[in-house]
Amino acid sequence: MSSVLYDEPGPRTRRRILIGTIIGGALVAVIVGAILYRLSSQGMFEARRWDVFADPQVWQFLGNGLLATLQAAAVAAVFAVILGLLFAVWRMSESPALRMTATFIIELFRGLPVLLLMFFTLIVFGLESYWAVVAGLAIYNAAIIGEILRAGILSLPRGQTEAAYAIGLTHTQTLLMILLPQAIRRMMPSLVSQLVVLLKDSSLGYIVGYLELLRSVQNLRDFFGNRYLFSVFFVAAGIYITVNFALSRLAVYFERRGSKKTPAGVAAGLDEDGAAPAA
Repeated sequence: MSSVLYDEPGPRTRRRILIGTIIGGALVAVIVGAILYRLSSQGMFEARRWDVFADPQVWQFLGNGLLATLQAAAVAAVFAVILGLLFAVWRMSESPALRMTATFIIELFRGLPVLLLMFFTLIVFGLESYWAVVAGLAIYNAAIIGEILRAGILSLPRGQTEAAYAIGLTHTQTLLMILLPQAIRRMMPSLVSQLVVLLKDSSLGYIVGYLELLRSVQNLRDFFGNRYLFSVFFVAAGIYITVNFALSRLAVYFERRGSKKTPAGVAAGLDEDGAAPAA
């Protein structure tokens, strides 16, 4: 069975797509070239602006900042996923009072800026900067992840819920044993994408005094002077892009793997037409 959800483009449409791709690529190349020319004319690529990276201690300092970023993001991601699972189950409770309470809390956390949550935990609870960053990231992203998982559960065929009730499972058992595992696999790309957002938001930690990658870059700029402003931020941007690209590739991997296990995919042991393989 074909996985194409739309009609195959004809020769004229393919030609238009090719022309549009060429024009779009050329436009992007012109813009990038203009930016590089502008930077080059301002001397941004001169060797004197990059000689600071010949010092191994600079790379060690950046490495420590990256490690601090990954540590905060990893711990926050674990808490965000756990809380997100709880929020999803809570909001889908059979009790209207519990659903309304969960909706209020989730919408509250989604509506507050991440930085405000960091300041709140830092000032009100007196946490150190590391835990303030972790708490702010975990609380905000837990609300988003809870809604992602709820959307995944609602996207599943209703017949699965009815079949679970028919064999005697309760509402909670159906959620935890039948629906939630499938929703996690189905929404894995969106979940990984949200973790990418979490990693980028960790850069807000420098405002509350956490020595993460962006804070390390600013300290380098302050120490070596504005002559290295562009170069150190350029390298930091490259590090962020590399890490986020790796996470994005991870999302693609989970999407391809998960599509074979969800109801929309091809079940293991069957061919593409859904028939059992010949003996």
